[in-house]
Amino acid sequence: MAANETAAKQPRENLPRSIWWEVDPQTKKGGVYLVDQTRLPLQGDILCCSAFEGVAMSIASMAIQGAGALAGAAAFALALFSENEFTEGDKDAYLAALDSHAAQLVSLRPGASTLAWGAARILGYAHSHAAVMDLPQLKAGVLELACKLADDDEQACLAMGRIGAAAIKGEPLHVSEQGETEGGTRILTLGNAGSLSSVRYGTVCSVVCELLAQERLAQAWVCETRPKNQGARLACWEYLVCGVPHALISDAAAASVMAKGWVDAVLVGADRICANGDVIAQTGTYALAQLAHAHDIPFIVVANSNTIDLSSPSGNDVRIEQRDPRELEGAAFSGVILPTDAKCSRGFDLLTEPVEKHVVDGERTLELKGGHQMAITRKGGAYAFDAWLRQAPAGVLAYNPAFDVTPAALVTSYITQDGPRQAPFSQEG
Repeated sequence: MAANETAAKQPRENLPRSIWWEVDPQTKKGGVYLVDQTRLPLQGDILCCSAFEGVAMSIASMAIQGAGALAGAAAFALALFSENEFTEGDKDAYLAALDSHAAQLVSLRPGASTLAWGAARILGYAHSHAAVMDLPQLKAGVLELACKLADDDEQACLAMGRIGAAAIKGEPLHVSEQGETEGGTRILTLGNAGSLSSVRYGTVCSVVCELLAQERLAQAWVCETRPKNQGARLACWEYLVCGVPHALISDAAAASVMAKGWVDAVLVGADRICANGDVIAQTGTYALAQLAHAHDIPFIVVANSNTIDLSSPSGNDVRIEQRDPRELEGAAFSGVILPTDAKCSRGFDLLTEPVEKHVVDGERTLELKGGHQMAITRKGGAYAFDAWLRQAPAGVLAYNPAFDVTPAALVTSYITQDGPRQAPFSQEG
């Protein structure tokens, strides 16, 4: 297939950016816009943050997540503070304020090294240029660098797609006149390493889309990825947008799918790669690596080179953050209620009418039996709801680590935008 034909068939162009900078034409002020991943796929909200705190809250709540997306979020958050909130003070005060805000960001997700990487890039620029720039020039440079880092992430993901597809061997996909398929590569993925986990395009998703464009992809198996269900909610949504043939499976079904010989390669992303090659990633990655090893299936990590953290010698040196135990104890979901008649609308209007308690600006938090929670908010002629329903008994003890550690010995290869890599890693590459 010619290069221009491949480009014309790129399904990934339908994928959205996860985070970007935009200037409001009315106020002339810049803001950070991001896709709220907690409400996808049933509700596609765009959050507009005009202040640093808005981006910080989005990171803490996992409205934005994923290595590339977090690097961009850190850079944009500091640029947002620089542009909209630092209005008084000299360069020394400006640098001190940037340092303080960067430290706050890094504390939100200590296991995600790219969050620290994005913040460090902004701080490095600001401190190294402070002596030769006045404050307006310095602030303009910070914003320019944040936008460049976002653009660089997009290009890195495209490069990873090409390099990763080239590294995966397999027969081309053939479709008979009867519509039956044979050949092609069958990929198994965990979590979401797509456009929403980066600034755009994604790491694993770029490889999958490149295989599809080259007519080499048979199918992707998508693990649901409990407890946040990023595979079911986000990866499946992105694959549908791209036209990727895929099937959703429970995390526990991965072993039987491999045993049947239906998987040719396991592709995963990474939140941090240690100097010795240990991989810090979505909980469940270690189990898949063990399964892939047992079934002699290549286990490939696709990640931006900024994920390689030489300051972490091994996975034993990384503190793994604990997530909210309610993610295991119940299920959260969002939706929009569309009343079918005027009587139904009046009922919801009464429910969301401002009262003294529990209601602010047309929002009501309902008290439900069994520890369940639900909030309903009026949105024009519709009503959005966010709910959490308890599934485990009250008082149960829950252990909910955000990541696990996959030893380097279980990794077949590491795909970065700089090419295939092998551990251990060093400053020289």
